[in-house]
Amino acid sequence: MVAIVGVGDTSMGKLPHLTSIELQALAAKNAVQDAGMKMSDIDGVISSYSLAEPHPMPSTYLSEYLGLQPTFNTAMQLGGASGCAAVGLAQAVINAGYCKNVLISLGENRLTGLGRGDAVKKLSNFGHPQFEAIYGPTIPSFYALIARKYMETFNVTHEDLARVAVLHRNHALLHPNAHMKTPLTIEDVLESKWIAEPLRLLDCALISDGGSAIIVTSKENSQNFKSKPVHLLGYGEKTTHEHIFQREDYTSFGSVESGTKAFETAGISPKDIDVALLYDCFTITVLMLLEDLGFCEKGEAATLLKKDELTIGGKLPVNPHGGLLSHGQPGTAGGLNHVLEAVRQLRNEADNRQVADANIALVHGNGGVMSVQSTLILGRDS
Repeated sequence: MVAIVGVGDTSMGKLPHLTSIELQALAAKNAVQDAGMKMSDIDGVISSYSLAEPHPMPSTYLSEYLGLQPTFNTAMQLGGASGCAAVGLAQAVINAGYCKNVLISLGENRLTGLGRGDAVKKLSNFGHPQFEAIYGPTIPSFYALIARKYMETFNVTHEDLARVAVLHRNHALLHPNAHMKTPLTIEDVLESKWIAEPLRLLDCALISDGGSAIIVTSKENSQNFKSKPVHLLGYGEKTTHEHIFQREDYTSFGSVESGTKAFETAGISPKDIDVALLYDCFTITVLMLLEDLGFCEKGEAATLLKKDELTIGGKLPVNPHGGLLSHGQPGTAGGLNHVLEAVRQLRNEADNRQVADANIALVHGNGGVMSVQSTLILGRDS
């Protein structure tokens, strides 16, 4: 078993004075300080790609920048699943004896380094070059296909999607580092411009600058650091496709399998989860993940929203930091921010957004167009 012993992040939003590598380094420094260790204690490094500051060997670049010479380093290339998958990989390499203390640091100045337009262009290569990209689709248009099928199948409305965006904004208003700091109403969402019908602007995740980092070590070693360890109880991962035209079922994805594996490993069930951090690149994914991960039956997620069961004081608080929709999405660091929030919740360090009696958290990452699914279950106690 492994544990997270340090977390660190930066503000989210527009940070024109910081590059991608600087954001990663700043988050790493904050995580090391949080753990009460020295940077030289790090002997494993996991990073990820940056669209704004591309490098062929990003984890080696980060290691050099931090003055490290690790015995293990690699870069994740799983999109929004990278943050959770990096924790699963850290567990594997620590158990294998490759290293003792793994730094996972992700970050990007995607907003000021690229801007919304250039970011969308760079992400257009998710489409298959022969069968999709030639028709000019964007990431939102692919998710619009999924949203349309789901909404028609389960009689879900635009208002239901809007409630997801409002939930996240209400939570983000409680986070000091959140990108978005103004209130949001259902009417605001429904009046925002179309991006790819049925998805409007406020149904889509932000493009932000920011960085986040965590430190993973063995259960035994976790007692040597100042922060209370948060233990990895279960992990599951599933890849079903790369290009969405290869997928037949648009209403359920690999999150069913990744969630099942994580719950089986942890020896618990969805009813034992106190707080859920779900990948919210679009409002539709939150509804689908609630169902695929077993928190409700298919087609019932919208009802949880209507009953206010997903608020911080509700039955299953979801994304109390505001998620990608309102806290921020600086590339792959957006998914890792979900892990940070889970750790802070389990440490009882979330201030006025704290979920009462949070002992077990689920964190889920989604990469590509619902292509790769990664699920963590974290616990205050081992």
